[in-house]
Amino acid sequence: MNWEKSCGALVVRREKDNYYILMIRHKAGGSRSFPKGHMEQGESEYATALREVMEETSSRIAIISDFRATVKYSPSPGVMKEVVYFLAFTTEESIKAREGEIAEVEWVPLEKAENCLTHENDKTVFRAAMERMQHLSFEIK
Repeated sequence: MNWEKSCGALVVRREKDNYYILMIRHKAGGSRSFPKGHMEQGESEYATALREVMEETSSRIAIISDFRATVKYSPSPGVMKEVVYFLAFTTEESIKAREGEIAEVEWVPLEKAENCLTHENDKTVFRAAMERMQHLSFEIK
């Protein structure tokens, strides 16, 4: 069994009283999920998440909570994948999809986000991140 590891983030942005979450839509299959990608040798989970979000969406983010969720699944026979997600924030509204594998990046209103997600494991991570966000004691500017 081959193991792969990726890291990414659930990126939240506030605009006045509204919150949005950053989602990507893949060209292959059109599924919606959160930005993530493979760890490079010697890279930390945090560094991978920051780099991958920037590469896939052109968004600079800050990971400012202790939220960390892991998803494991088999994308193909003989391969197991572990994805580590963090909860991150940005003040940047401007986003741009990386050419190639990503069809679209979009800011989805938080209240509509769960229904936009394709995979159940992403919905589980989203619910856990939103629960954690309820307990953060800072104001997102």
